[in-house]
Amino acid sequence: MAEVNRNPEPRTSLFQSFRASGLNDIIRKERTFLIFIGLSFFIVGVVFQNPMLAMWVGFMFAGYSAIANDSIQTIGTFLASNSKRPWWVLWLFIGGIFLVTVTYSWITFDGDVSYQRLTSKGFSEAPTSFSFLQVAAPVFLLIITRLRMPVSTTFMLLSCFSTDLDGIQDMLVKSMGGYFVAFATAIIVWSMLSRMMRQWFVGEAKWYWTVFQWISSGALWSVWLMQDAANIAVYLPRALNPAEFAGFASFTFLGLGILFYLKGDRIQQIVTEKSFITDTRPATIIDMVYAFILYYFKTVSVVPMSTTWVFIGLLAGRELAMSLTDQDGHGKPFRKTFLLILRDISYAGIGLIVSIALAMSINPLIRAEIFGYFR
Repeated sequence: MAEVNRNPEPRTSLFQSFRASGLNDIIRKERTFLIFIGLSFFIVGVVFQNPMLAMWVGFMFAGYSAIANDSIQTIGTFLASNSKRPWWVLWLFIGGIFLVTVTYSWITFDGDVSYQRLTSKGFSEAPTSFSFLQVAAPVFLLIITRLRMPVSTTFMLLSCFSTDLDGIQDMLVKSMGGYFVAFATAIIVWSMLSRMMRQWFVGEAKWYWTVFQWISSGALWSVWLMQDAANIAVYLPRALNPAEFAGFASFTFLGLGILFYLKGDRIQQIVTEKSFITDTRPATIIDMVYAFILYYFKTVSVVPMSTTWVFIGLLAGRELAMSLTDQDGHGKPFRKTFLLILRDISYAGIGLIVSIALAMSINPLIRAEIFGYFR
């Protein structure tokens, strides 16, 4: 009889175990982060109705969250292959390039630090008032980053400020084009070089590869800033005066320092789990190809684009090429490669859906356009 009474026990105990131990473990491990998120939402609720305070609070949240999520694209391979070097050396190098890049734009384009990305349709006017969701959008991005999801910060942040649907559509078209160009380019490059890299990249890398990698990483970081500085500057006036520029540059520089101290935080795993990535030599090639693609799209138009989609396209094409040509070497089995590609695309897709939902919630004109489109 006692045996019969225990029959329903496993199902109930597993559910209770998940609630009692799984959820409690997550809360215990993430307690500090959850407190920070709760405090952040409280601050947003207090300041969003004050345009001046909302502008700078939104910028500060966006400055760290955008770079933290997008760090895997530009400095992810740099961090992975230089993990044994002091964090502050890497920070000063990357931070110095940031200061030079944004200063050049600020001087050349009369106070604009976005390389004219914010002059395109839908983004040319600086906000004069803010909604709660506009200021809170970077906080949602921090949560997604903590979950190691490489979403598009361009869609997550810029979509909240687009004045019409055309601006979002232009970004989407350009970003999808970037994904397929990067995917095809990576397949071609790594299909051609995979065999040669197996022969050449053996043993420890020579010292000059470190020099090449630092140069390529610096160039990539600079070109990325030309595309994605708009994601941070969208909260600020389109032409910054000297005091505003000093605040923009100094806060972002310090935020980079925190990111390097944390070694890229959890989202860095997106890079380190890819094949053959901590070696300086293939990391250099990835950076060079990625920088070339971003620079090409920079010259096409001033429409902002998702560099995240370009990045996951590049890694997807590289992983697929290595899987097909080098399964016995550094490449992963095809099934595992396919699942990695599918996972990265799904994460980016989730971010796109969230960003459009935010844009619809914030701007009734965009909401009416989307509903009208489906009707």
